[in-house]
Amino acid sequence: MTKIRHPEKQNKPVNPIKKKPEWIRSKLSNSKEFFLTKTIVNTNNLVTVCQEANCPNITECWSKRHATFMIMGDTCTRACAFCDVKTGKPEKLDLLEPLKIAQAVKKLNLKHVVITSVDRDDLDDGGSNHFFEVINQIRKTNSNTTIEVLTPDFLRKGDAYKKVLEADPDVFNHNIETVPSLYLKVRPGSRYFASLELLKNAKKINKKVFTKSGIMVGLGEKRDEILQVMDDLKAADVDFLTIGQYLQPSVRHFPLERYYKPEEFNELGTIAKAKGFLLVSSSPLTRSSYHADEDFAKLQHNRLNNH
Repeated sequence: MTKIRHPEKQNKPVNPIKKKPEWIRSKLSNSKEFFLTKTIVNTNNLVTVCQEANCPNITECWSKRHATFMIMGDTCTRACAFCDVKTGKPEKLDLLEPLKIAQAVKKLNLKHVVITSVDRDDLDDGGSNHFFEVINQIRKTNSNTTIEVLTPDFLRKGDAYKKVLEADPDVFNHNIETVPSLYLKVRPGSRYFASLELLKNAKKINKKVFTKSGIMVGLGEKRDEILQVMDDLKAADVDFLTIGQYLQPSVRHFPLERYYKPEEFNELGTIAKAKGFLLVSSSPLTRSSYHADEDFAKLQHNRLNNH
């Protein structure tokens, strides 16, 4: 079956893409490590969010043998207006995927791995059991590797999310993405307060897990709205906040209103730290899993110093 990338966007207005400023530039690489990572990913028929979401940091990360694995296929059941992952009817789950991921983690010798997924609203549990299997398989094969999950919201799936926490990941990440006033346009299939509740419940269920969330800026949100999201996430006991620049993937995606300057990211980062987050990453190219291994070490260090 031929899948159309964002079929519902075909009739939407064309939103010209604004020229990137000099502080947002992707680097090219011909390093051996980059091609080794690419070979391992391709040989094992694995999907990475690095490729599917056209991440601007792919060169830097793959040159360090860092890759964020996207499980349960490359086709999402939702159509968020900011995202470049294709929408459609997903394939059946690959039951060998947990083993393939674990083997790739071993070959790449990853000390810290990030596992994310597409939304799978077609599954009764939203894919939580598959997350469980992937985490457990990685642990069997790579006992010293720390594991970070970036999950969907498991909306209308009841307590399904608890299965992910049962596998005891080291970091539980779910991105809030944007401010409440933009949700119906930017994340029409999601609900702001449901995402907050998921993060809050994750910490309640597993006190020692680090919780993490991220927001994009540049979609037309107001400064006060960003600060309110910070307060809401802090009230949900989130440890780690990431703030990055929205980059419009194509003319059919949600229009970019403006590029924030590096000093604006510095200011937002300073405010977030003052609000008491254990760790904050705020820069134009910050993404959920960017420098995830180094950040995990900082989280551990900061928690020890706070006790």
